[in-house]
Amino acid sequence: ETEAKYARKMQVLRDELDLRRKTEIHEVEERKNSQIGELMRNHEKAFSDMKNYYNDITLKNLELISLLKEQVEEMKKRENHLEKEKADVLLQNKQLKEPLQQAQEQVSELQKKLAHYDKDKEALMNTKARLKVTQKELKDLQWEHEVLEQRFSKVQAERDELYQKFTKAINEVQQKTGFKNLLLERKLKGLLGVLEKKEVELSEVFVASNLDPGALSSVSQKVEDVLDSKNATIKDLQLQLARVCKAHNDMLQTFEAKLTAFGIPLDNLGFKPLASPVLGQ
Repeated sequence: ETEAKYARKMQVLRDELDLRRKTEIHEVEERKNSQIGELMRNHEKAFSDMKNYYNDITLKNLELISLLKEQVEEMKKRENHLEKEKADVLLQNKQLKEPLQQAQEQVSELQKKLAHYDKDKEALMNTKARLKVTQKELKDLQWEHEVLEQRFSKVQAERDELYQKFTKAINEVQQKTGFKNLLLERKLKGLLGVLEKKEVELSEVFVASNLDPGALSSVSQKVEDVLDSKNATIKDLQLQLARVCKAHNDMLQTFEAKLTAFGIPLDNLGFKPLASPVLGQ
């Protein structure tokens, strides 16, 4: 009975477990079928997306291939054109080689000049500074020039006045000196004539009187004394004449020096001053 009882329980348990198993298997199969369906839908969608993606890629690649073909043709044309340009450039390079060397030499020269640019710039700044100083000095000199012009005008007026006075004085002195020289020369000529006349008369007296040698010696001595006195007078007159002539000449030299100092040409006098010859020259 116990075995039968437990056998029935075992059977019931087996049936329950079998039913549970079948239920769980059914649920698992349903979930599996659901997941399979979901996966299939996902796969179909993914496949469709992939198909569309690769279709797009294919179309793009075809377009890219077509574009690349066009670019290749264009590049070939461009390459041919560049080859021609290369040949032209090589020819131009050959032609420009000599100008290039000249240009390089010029560049070298300009680099040398550029090396001295700083020095020139500094020199320019120094020159500008000196220019400012020079401009200031120029202004000062202009002011001094104006002052000197005013002073020059004043001095010129004084010079003209002095020139007039000096010319007048020269004329007066020349007149006085000429008159005095003329008097002295006439006086000297008169004395020489009187002396010659006295000598002749004295000779005639000596011849006519037949004086003795002692008296003749005394008379001769007196005549010699008179002649010495007259000769001394003549020498004094000659010395005075020489002094007057020298003073006249010195005055002319001083006058010419003053005219030169004032910048007046001697030709502007209107007459030529006469220098008196000094006796014995």
